[in-house]
Formats: sequence, structure tokens, C-alpha cells
Amino acid sequence: MVAVPTKRSPRIEKYTDATNPSGRARVDSIKQNICAWCGKPAVEFRDALSQREYVISGVCQECQDKTFVEG
Repeated sequence: MVAVPTKRSPRIEKYTDATNPSGRARVDSIKQNICAWCGKPAVEFRDALSQREYVISGVCQECQDKTFVEG
């Protein structure tokens, strides 16, 4: 299944892509089912919330786990 990226304003999209250290475009990464950060396949998610986060941010489950740490 190909994920569908959420829509953002062009200015926000441009800023997000410009500040991504990997240089990958969020929309292109999501359409290719890869992580916008690490470039690995992004096809398995723990739950619906994590999958929803992917179409918003383009970040795979592994990168989400590293980024969103419960305190």
C-alpha cells in the first residue's frame, strides 16, 4: 500500500525539506514508503497512531521510537 502524505502549505513543506538533515523530501519519501530521515522502508508500524504520524512527518517506526521517548 502506498501511503498518502498529508497536505501542508508550500512554505511549511519547503522549510521542512530544507531542514531535514538527510536531504530527502517528505512527500517523495512517503509516496515511496521510505523514511524521510533514515531512508529505510517504512511499511510496518506498531499502531494506527504511529502510521498516522508517518503520513504527517515521513518518519518510520524506528526513527519515531528514537525521537519520541516517553519520560
